[in-house]
Amino acid sequence: MALMAGIIYALTSLFLGLCAGLSAPRNHPANEVTLLDSRSVQGDLAWVASPTEGGWEEVSIMDEKNIPIRTYQVCNVMEPNQNNWLRTHWIRRGPAQRIYIEIKFTLRDCNSLPGVIGTCKETFNLYYLESDSDNERYAHESHFAKIDTVAADESFTQVDIGDRIMKLNTEVRDVGVQSHTGFYLAFQDVGACIALVSVHVFYKKCPLAVRNLAQFPDTVTGADTSSLVEVRGSCVNHSEEQEIPKMYCGADGEWLVPIGNCLCNPGYEERNEQCQVCKVGYYRSLSSDGGCRKCPLHSYSMKEGATSCDCDKGYYRSETDPAAMPCTRPPSAPHNLISNVNETSVLLEWSAPLSSGGRGDLAYNVVCKQCVRDTQRCMPCGDDVRYSPQRLSLRSTRVSVHQLQAHTNYTFQIWAVNGVSKHSPSLEQAVSVTLTTNQAAPSTVMMVQSKDIIRDTLSLFWDEPDKPNGVILEYEVKYYEKDQNERSYRIVKTTSRSADIKDLTPLTSYVFHVRARTAAGYGEFSAPFEFSTNTVAAPVVGGVMSSAVLLLLVAGCVVVLLLILIITFIITKRRSKYSKTKQAEEKNLQPGVRIYVDPFTYEDPNQAIREFAKEINTSCIKIEKVIGIGEFGEVCSGRLKLPGKREICVAIKTLKAGFTEQQRLDFLSEASVIGQFDHPNIIHLEGVVTKCKPVMIITEYMENSSLDMFLRKNDGRFTVIQLVGILRGMASGMKYLSDMSYVHRDLAARNILVNSNLVCKVSDFGMSRVLEDEPEGAYTTRGGKIPIRWTAPEAITYRKFTSASDVWSYGIVMWEVMSYGERPYWDMSNQDVIKAIEEGYRLPPPMECPLALHQLMLECWMRERADRPKFSQIVNMLDKLIRNPATLKRTAGDASRPHPSTLRHAPSEGSAPSLGSVDEWLKIIGLEQYGENFSTAGFCSLESVLPMSHEDLAKMGISCSAHQRKILSSVQELLSGMHHRQDTKVPV
Repeated sequence: MALMAGIIYALTSLFLGLCAGLSAPRNHPANEVTLLDSRSVQGDLAWVASPTEGGWEEVSIMDEKNIPIRTYQVCNVMEPNQNNWLRTHWIRRGPAQRIYIEIKFTLRDCNSLPGVIGTCKETFNLYYLESDSDNERYAHESHFAKIDTVAADESFTQVDIGDRIMKLNTEVRDVGVQSHTGFYLAFQDVGACIALVSVHVFYKKCPLAVRNLAQFPDTVTGADTSSLVEVRGSCVNHSEEQEIPKMYCGADGEWLVPIGNCLCNPGYEERNEQCQVCKVGYYRSLSSDGGCRKCPLHSYSMKEGATSCDCDKGYYRSETDPAAMPCTRPPSAPHNLISNVNETSVLLEWSAPLSSGGRGDLAYNVVCKQCVRDTQRCMPCGDDVRYSPQRLSLRSTRVSVHQLQAHTNYTFQIWAVNGVSKHSPSLEQAVSVTLTTNQAAPSTVMMVQSKDIIRDTLSLFWDEPDKPNGVILEYEVKYYEKDQNERSYRIVKTTSRSADIKDLTPLTSYVFHVRARTAAGYGEFSAPFEFSTNTVAAPVVGGVMSSAVLLLLVAGCVVVLLLILIITFIITKRRSKYSKTKQAEEKNLQPGVRIYVDPFTYEDPNQAIREFAKEINTSCIKIEKVIGIGEFGEVCSGRLKLPGKREICVAIKTLKAGFTEQQRLDFLSEASVIGQFDHPNIIHLEGVVTKCKPVMIITEYMENSSLDMFLRKNDGRFTVIQLVGILRGMASGMKYLSDMSYVHRDLAARNILVNSNLVCKVSDFGMSRVLEDEPEGAYTTRGGKIPIRWTAPEAITYRKFTSASDVWSYGIVMWEVMSYGERPYWDMSNQDVIKAIEEGYRLPPPMECPLALHQLMLECWMRERADRPKFSQIVNMLDKLIRNPATLKRTAGDASRPHPSTLRHAPSEGSAPSLGSVDEWLKIIGLEQYGENFSTAGFCSLESVLPMSHEDLAKMGISCSAHQRKILSSVQELLSGMHHRQDTKVPV
């Protein structure tokens, strides 16, 4: 009895003394949301205890502020096999996926209680039960799931009670709850002397936060203690996304790993995680700028949120000036203009204006006017006047003007201009001078003709020079035998525009030059003109028969001589090994016509390299950076500075180390080919480096790389006339190659290079090709495989490459240009392309392609190569289109051809076309990934897509311009199929 009384006294003392150890309820962190806090409950907790007698007991104690709180206690340590349960009321889970239980309790040390060995415990168990509603009838102990066994870190003894030192334990447990609306908690005592001071049930969230101007809402943590919940933020007011803002909500309620950000809109700046408006007198023009800036010099803003500042009166900005640049003025006029007349040329020099307007882009324009004597009437100078270095945008303060008319009044104005001059043009920006040109020598005689050529005499006549520059006093004729030195010439002078040249040698060729003289002196001699004398004298009475006989004899000799020459030429050509000497002889047979010489026909390929490519010293070359990897080595950009010439940008192909002699010859063979060409639309060879390593080929530098890549980067940016100009340049280059009897064999947009002036040049001359017997039927080259979709049918089947096969390839390049670099035949295999072409299929017109251009493509794709146009004809056709832009307005949409992949589904003759489903159609054209876009937008049948436009596709989220064109092109094919009979073969 005494022992029992001691235990009861100990337990009572425990709770009476709790108030000394309790603290006021803590403030819960912002990342915790409370579901239950026993200390905040007013009145009884009224939890369910089992058994109702002798088990858990609810008692009231006072905290340090004398506020009553309700607790539960139990201390049945004398009796074995205790099973005392305490269940909370039903707790609503809310959005929680994992709950946390914080338990504050005290526990008596069993060793401090005598006589309880074996029956006293120092732990208790924590259980939970999920439920969708508060239904106590089903909340039996057997239904609960155990969370954990809870033990005390600190226990108290009888001494502690006497000293009123309470040892409060705090334990936190967590459990995932996922499928039910709420839950119960239960505490099982198995024989401990324990008091539950408080129970706090909560879940964790990541609280509302702003990071990088993106706001992230309250977010409940995940069900797993290691889970991260991805949350997308929304930009704060007056801001826009730069990169999608994201953060991850960790299981402990902390935000982790901020990604992306927002930027304040123009006119606003970031302050205190918000976008605040710029004050009056300040601006912010771009979202990527820093904070608001004060308006630059000579500008102002009159309202908040300005994105730029207006210029003060009399000050301006150009279209390219940044917003931070001060407003500026046009320059004042140049001064000290000096003119120096030299016959029909004028040298003008001047001093820079006193005020440049505050800008650094000062330049000068020259205005020339020709004035009628004794009147005030002046008119602009003609186009034949020449300016050196140029007339507009001059940077220097001097210019030479040439080819003026003699004895003529001229007025010259020198305008000082800068980037804002057009906003306020005024004569105050110009200085002028009026002058008169002097007497000048006449211009060159352009054409000299002959007549009445006999045995030793011929008559010459010519036209007056285009610019006589005064009165022609006389003409001078200089002539000499063609085979003699020009220094052994004779002179004949005449005051008329004709002259009889006598005492010539029969059967001899003479070279003649003519020049005119005025009071100012002689002009330049004309170009050489060659004429030959005859073999017989003029006929006389009584000598007719003898002259005729002599003429027949001479004619017979000439015929025999020609036959001998022809036979000799044929025999020599058959025996020729195409050595360098023989090829030079062939070229001499056709003076003025250049014929391509194949470098591989040389017995020594090095000889071809030396003949057609100039050797360059490596000290003249500066390699700057690597821009690509070629077949034989690296491709670099750099600079070339030859003695006596200005420095230029070049492309440099290098031969990698460890090459064989054959690889070296193959590498340099391209230079042997390019070195024979001289045309503005053919890549220009500067030279080679062969005498040291690395071996190099140096060509002109093309800033915009290949045409196909250039078109894709600038999709939709050019007018039709500009595209036709690109096609005309390529055709001109191919005409030049065709005239030289050169067949390119790999004409494609990828092998056309574009420079900074948008001039297109044909390249890639270094590959030989062999047709392999393989399924894809590709041409194997030293640089890889060439897809056959650019190659003419006869070249595929019979390996027959001609200029006509190049014309076929040119038609494909036309299609590439008008479709802005789209892949010909899309994703069809090579075998499908071959089959479709054999069946008569030809590529349909690209979107907005003029009908005239598509018709020219179809002519290039004629089955018979003799029916295809020549490159000279193509150049003429494109010139006509450029001169008559109205012919390019009619597009080829109505002439669209079906996509080859639809050929297998073509309806039979006379039947209506079967449209099928949208998904099947998208799969056929290779864009099945957009099926959901069409379905969401309500396009469920092919009939519904027929009126579709670019705007409809953009609203559906299809932003890729290439895919838009492909879809709309297919829609046009569907429309064409609704109104016309579809054939499996498209006539060409």
